[in-house]
Amino acid sequence: MRVEVVWALAERQDLVTLELERGATAAEALAASGLVERHGLRAASVVLGRAGVRIPPESVLADGDRVEILRPLAADPVAARRRRARRR
Repeated sequence: MRVEVVWALAERQDLVTLELERGATAAEALAASGLVERHGLRAASVVLGRAGVRIPPESVLADGDRVEILRPLAADPVAARRRRARRR
């Protein structure tokens, strides 16, 4: 099956397309992609997602899935919304 693993920053993205065996997990796709090593990420603290929704590393993938390495939020969305509302 074919899956993509992506690490995206504001200014660029690094996307790896992989051919994996059916039943492969998100963690296996991440390891096969080499993105953790290439970008100096800590494998133990990486959070994965599919379509922007967090998934556990043991999630079984389907053909065509795109696994995203999710970055930590720069700000709490609720707090940011409150700050914007106060400014208005």
